[in-house]
Amino acid sequence: MTMEAATVAPRLQISTWMVDSDKVARRLRTRSAASFSPRLKDRNMTQVLLPHLPTPKVSNRQRHVSLEVSCSYKNFPASTVESGNFHTLDESLVLKNKALAIEPYLNGRCIYLVGMMGSGKTTVGKIMAQALSYSFIDSDSLVEHDVGGTSVAEIFKLYGEGFFRDKETEALRKLSLMHRLVVSTGGGAVVRPVNWKCMKKGISVWLDVPLEALAQRIAAVGTGSRPLLHHGSGDAYRKTYMRLTSLFEERGDSYANANARVSLENIAAKLGYSDVSNLTPTAIVIEALEQIEGYLKEEHRHAHITF
Repeated sequence: MTMEAATVAPRLQISTWMVDSDKVARRLRTRSAASFSPRLKDRNMTQVLLPHLPTPKVSNRQRHVSLEVSCSYKNFPASTVESGNFHTLDESLVLKNKALAIEPYLNGRCIYLVGMMGSGKTTVGKIMAQALSYSFIDSDSLVEHDVGGTSVAEIFKLYGEGFFRDKETEALRKLSLMHRLVVSTGGGAVVRPVNWKCMKKGISVWLDVPLEALAQRIAAVGTGSRPLLHHGSGDAYRKTYMRLTSLFEERGDSYANANARVSLENIAAKLGYSDVSNLTPTAIVIEALEQIEGYLKEEHRHAHITF
């Protein structure tokens, strides 16, 4: 049975970036080079100069202007770069350029986010969907809707985990027939091979978050909505961490089947953070798109197509 994406979730749109080419040229000609913040110098970052633009020979009308800027955190955290009186070259611009660069090569394929509970799949998924002009879907929400609005925790309590997993597989099978979706999957969706058959029609991305960080997040908000973690009195962090460790031992190899892996520890190291909790969701999405880009390049290389 098929289902139209438009009936499942609202379409998220982004506006095309339009700038006045004459104004851009005049502003850029008044500056011979970019100036940089002390933070950039302290971190020994590579300087980035905006190109000189010749005087346009056309009338003052709006057009698309592509400014070639770095779309990667591999060289520098763009949020630390400043150029004269221009606005800070922030994460949003880096994200926009990265999304524009890879979206044509996705060919409308869905992106499936996998990972442990609390890894931020919903938050990351919504930002990614907006950047790519995709729609966002939470597979757990589809299951809840299919069971009359009953929450996942109540479904586990009333019908058992097996019933929930069957409904989850049904939801993923329906989603696999669609296009241009970012799908947040349940933490245990990876344990069933049949679910991977559905997700392989798209691109799967593993959000790999340290268990310590997951335990802190979940313990801080409570475990009532997470049936596999719900426990009684006692130290919430310690019990949550122990249960997460056990679950990861069961699922770790399955998560590794994803087409791309996004390690929050690696992102933090590149940006000079000692704690992954300092990362913004946008920074995680940028890394996810870079990993997807790497996968696409490898895929095209095998097909002898230049990316």
